Amino acid sequence: MLRSFRGFIAFSSFCLTLGVQVVPPNVSGQEKKGDESKVVRNDNSPAPAAPSGDGWVSMFNGKDLSGWTAKNGWAVYRIDGDAILGTTSRQSPNSFLCSKEEYSDFELRFQVKVHDKLNSGVQIRSKSLPDKDNGRVHGPQVEIESSPGEAGYVYGEATGRNWISPTQPQHNHLKNGEWNQYHIRAVGKRIQTWINGTLIEDITDPLSFDSGFIGLQVHGIGKEEGPYDVRWKSIEIRDLSKK
Repeated sequence: MLRSFRGFIAFSSFCLTLGVQVVPPNVSGQEKKGDESKVVRNDNSPAPAAPSGDGWVSMFNGKDLSGWTAKNGWAVYRIDGDAILGTTSRQSPNSFLCSKEEYSDFELRFQVKVHDKLNSGVQIRSKSLPDKDNGRVHGPQVEIESSPGEAGYVYGEATGRNWISPTQPQHNHLKNGEWNQYHIRAVGKRIQTWINGTLIEDITDPLSFDSGFIGLQVHGIGKEEGPYDVRWKSIEIRDLSKK
């Protein structure tokens, strides 16, 4: 969602006190006994390093969109050199290029370059179900947006939860107009994200799906906006559920 609109929704949701409870970032990494619905930010001292090592498998062959399928809006996805280029279409709702394969426990890494005026994200463990808003993509989304901003935090796309991350302090770890390296680790109920090697988020989220597809989002825009674009390359995954 666009930053100002998302902030309004989050504020409104707080005022209405919706069902998902969150705790501030200075609490311990343990959930309170008897309350299994809380999203908890895990303490990290020192902060864990981004995933590295061997065993990564490419999700993009560099030639075509084999293994991917477009859902929801009508943003345009195409190959541009060694990258997947997503370009906005006026008055389109949010669009997603989704992996045909689903994943449960995994580590994901990719490089991304996003227009300064475009909000984007990567869905993880997400679903598109016929009985849920006519197939609307929904699930956790790792934020991609320009700095200063909320890149790397986790949003509940079309889930009614708004932000899954308990708080979203703005930062400058994403380099505007440049390629940025993201890492995401999802194991059990724990989700961790890094941007350019810096840990951004580490939460335990008991409410999200345990498995689902990966999705590359191009956010919807109004009729007087754009076109804007976002590029992804070097998209690789390490499936930890098969170990």
